[in-house]
Amino acid sequence: MSTIIRRDPRAEWIARNRLHPLHAALQIQGQVSWMGPNGIIRKNPHAAAAGFIAPSGLKRIDRSGAQQGTGGKRSSASEVEQLPLHIVEQPAFHIAVVPDMVGGRLGSHDKDLLGLARQLAGHDGAVIAVVFGEHKENAFDTAGVDRLLQLDGTAFAGYAPEARVLALSAVESQFAPRHWLLPDSRNGGGELGRRLAAKLGERPATRVWQVADGQASGRAGAGREDLIQRAPRLILASAECAEPVGDSRHEARPLNLDAAIAHCLPRLEDLGPVAVDPAAIPMAEAEFILSGGNGVQDWAQFHQAASTLGATEGASRVAVDDGHMPRSRQVGATGTWVTARVYLAVGISGAIQHLQGIGACDKVVAINRDPGCDMIKRADLAVIGDSAAILAALIERVTAHRQGAARDAA
Repeated sequence: MSTIIRRDPRAEWIARNRLHPLHAALQIQGQVSWMGPNGIIRKNPHAAAAGFIAPSGLKRIDRSGAQQGTGGKRSSASEVEQLPLHIVEQPAFHIAVVPDMVGGRLGSHDKDLLGLARQLAGHDGAVIAVVFGEHKENAFDTAGVDRLLQLDGTAFAGYAPEARVLALSAVESQFAPRHWLLPDSRNGGGELGRRLAAKLGERPATRVWQVADGQASGRAGAGREDLIQRAPRLILASAECAEPVGDSRHEARPLNLDAAIAHCLPRLEDLGPVAVDPAAIPMAEAEFILSGGNGVQDWAQFHQAASTLGATEGASRVAVDDGHMPRSRQVGATGTWVTARVYLAVGISGAIQHLQGIGACDKVVAINRDPGCDMIKRADLAVIGDSAAILAALIERVTAHRQGAARDAA
């Protein structure tokens, strides 16, 4: 028998044509690479990615694992493979993390911090998340938390760094963590970490952006150089200090604090939040941004909506080039990179530079006429319709809600 490998051009053409009825039958099942007839290794680019056949007949790659390409049907929630559960029954040591929890939820900075804690804990240690007051977070398990210690009480409400430091001192007495991790941020973590360091008599490492091989690298000299030192017990980490946990689940088992929390007469009085003009907030620091694009026809209404919602104004490059907004309000890779918790895009199609600039935003809401634009695909919540009508309804609802709250207070 001849050992010459014969090629079938028609079969190869069918294997390349994803719309051919025999395409699936000619795929090499379970084989990612093979030896071609001329000795070159061939790879199957479709074998590694699960997908499904869309109504248009095109195969869509499923990167989330929520869909499977079996006859074009979507798998049910029960069929989706769960992340492996990591259980630490008897931890050899603890890593204590005190997230900011702005708005009662884990922010991107908090998740980076938990990712760093997960690296320091390894397989033998347990990550303890210390949370003050009520929260709205339900994904502590996928963020890398092995133990959850929630400290309630009116003493911790609002701005109460003294009471919180005493509570953390009780955590120190009971668990003796190998490391304390706090975000070096303006949301309270930076100040609380420095107060805790003074209380425990520790010298912290600040503005840390990397911890590896027992060495902590932090920014120094106004960010122009790095300060490398042996990783201390107390670390105040910057954003993007580590990759967030995304490949495992953890128990997030509730803990109770057995040690008594000392009480003291507070020397600081919380007078409540101070009203700030949203227009005066730099976009890089804004928590809520209302951004307009080429689809906004009534800019007076847009400014009214921003004032009613209490949002900081932003704009796409097209709106800035047309003179509707100043250059300082341009969002995107060619403008300002923003990290808002809520980014409301009105009439923005979603150019690649704009999507890069909002990549770190927690929640993106898009209002647009075109259901197929890139901004709608990027958004966590999309509203399809006329932007003027939607903004008018939004202004009316928010105004009515505030007037009702004022009447109830009176």
